[in-house]
Amino acid sequence: MFENLSDRLSHTVKKLRGQARITEENVKDAMREVRMALLEADVALPVVRTFTDKVKQRALGKEVLSSLTPGQVMIKIVNDELVNIMGEANESLDLKTQPPAVILMAGLQGAGKTTTAAKLAKLLKERENKSVAMVSCDVYRPAAIKQLETLAEQVDATFIPSDVGQSPVAIAANALDLTRKKHIDVLLVDTAGRLHIDEEMMGEIQSIHAAVSPVETLFVVDSMTGQDAANTAKAFGDALPLTGVVLTKADGDARGGAALSVRQITGKPIKFIGMGEKIDQLEPFHPDRMASRILGMGDVLSLVEDAQRKVDHKEAQKLAKKLNKGKGFDLEDLRNQMLQMQKMGGMGGLMDKLPGMGKMSQAVQSGAGDQEVARMVAIINSMTPQERRFPAVIKGSRKKRIALGSGMQIQDVNRLLKQHKQMSKMMKKFKGGGLKKMMRGMKGQLPPGMGGGGGGFPGM
Repeated sequence: MFENLSDRLSHTVKKLRGQARITEENVKDAMREVRMALLEADVALPVVRTFTDKVKQRALGKEVLSSLTPGQVMIKIVNDELVNIMGEANESLDLKTQPPAVILMAGLQGAGKTTTAAKLAKLLKERENKSVAMVSCDVYRPAAIKQLETLAEQVDATFIPSDVGQSPVAIAANALDLTRKKHIDVLLVDTAGRLHIDEEMMGEIQSIHAAVSPVETLFVVDSMTGQDAANTAKAFGDALPLTGVVLTKADGDARGGAALSVRQITGKPIKFIGMGEKIDQLEPFHPDRMASRILGMGDVLSLVEDAQRKVDHKEAQKLAKKLNKGKGFDLEDLRNQMLQMQKMGGMGGLMDKLPGMGKMSQAVQSGAGDQEVARMVAIINSMTPQERRFPAVIKGSRKKRIALGSGMQIQDVNRLLKQHKQMSKMMKKFKGGGLKKMMRGMKGQLPPGMGGGGGGFPGM
């Protein structure tokens, strides 16, 4: 997401950073480039005007002109205004009510409402420790109720059955009653979508809203529809008291216009963003972190949070102790590391959040990097426990058997063994505090707050 915009903005800001002084002329040139970049990213025209006017006004103000590092101040201004148009800070769900807290999902057909409901249920269970029930009021799409039932089972949420013969309002009212009796914390109500906005659809969802009085009414929209997403959200906002927006399929949107337009046009905060098809790929939307990603500065905070939630810390400590004692890094260890990386969204997900890795992220967005990881895991899975622990025993006939068992070629097995050998050599440097030395050496290459300023790393 944002690859094209990120490239253009980073290039413009870099040019300004190189200027000895900021003048009206070079700000004017920069704003022309920024304007074109935003329009190409499918950002709504009123939002583009507001953004460029504010940046220009601040750029020609005292804080830049009197600064010893005007380029750096310009980066801060662009970053601040990006955060401003996306909504300042993350606005979490307001669940402070007598249970059950009802969350109503609205949106057009194909936006991903049902899948988003399941992702949200998983997030609420794991991060908020809430019990969740789900019900489908979509009596028009034949497979909708069954789809929600399957997803509810997948995320271990309570599924409340409904039938195509029932009225959507009756389904919602019955679900609320059942959820109350079962003392469940949250009820997610999935509604029917249409291919376009019509009076009948709006009337139905308004009746459902009146029947269940939701604490949160979330508009789910496909971010790939660009600025149309913001316009559709406004139409829904005029009919319903929306409390927030969920942007889906953001991983497939290289432009990012919807994320930059929705808040400004609707006045409603983006609360969540879907970054992939997997059931755990729904993230709270943080405008400041997104602005950082757009400017190519990564999103280290989200990466750290991902690691805390998804990485097996016992396994990590076990490996660290093993390496510190000088024991080898075997193929079992390599497989474990690759599986941990997959849990964190694969190579694309990692690269996207690392500072300065924007272009590298694009290279692996095609999935080539993740496919390579999957192939490597398949090869290691075809080995015996002894071969994984002692790779040196893998010779001709064993290579042939491993290749055959994993559906790969012998040269693929050779490539893996070569990569493992190189990694083993690097891992040997970790013994006796080598990791600390390596990290201190990297200090100057890391973003502020991560080892800069001579302070070193925490605990080092």
